[in-house]
Amino acid sequence: MRVKGGFVTRRRHKKVLKLTRGYRGVRKNLYRMANNTLVRALNFAYRDRKVRKREFRRLWIVRINAAVRPHGLSYSRFMYGLKQAQVHLDRKVLADMAVNNPRAFDAVVDKAKSALA
Repeated sequence: MRVKGGFVTRRRHKKVLKLTRGYRGVRKNLYRMANNTLVRALNFAYRDRKVRKREFRRLWIVRINAAVRPHGLSYSRFMYGLKQAQVHLDRKVLADMAVNNPRAFDAVVDKAKSALA
């Protein structure tokens, strides 16, 4: 006698179909298509959680670089100056300061410049 596993199969199918709500066409309601789509989607989500961190770091570096250029510094010299001055601010905070609080950022730049001299 064979075991059909109807209950377990139905529960697994329902779990997948619940996760694919909002997808277009048969990708949301045919199990095989939904499962293939879901596997791809979860892989992309996993990968892009890592990529997001890289992209934000790149954005912060660009913003900091743009903000320190008028002060006669490059990004790398600025970061080295901060290290010499023992200013422990991360790139996220520095980029936010450069955009939203330029006067405070100018004070940090002056601190880094004095450490370089």
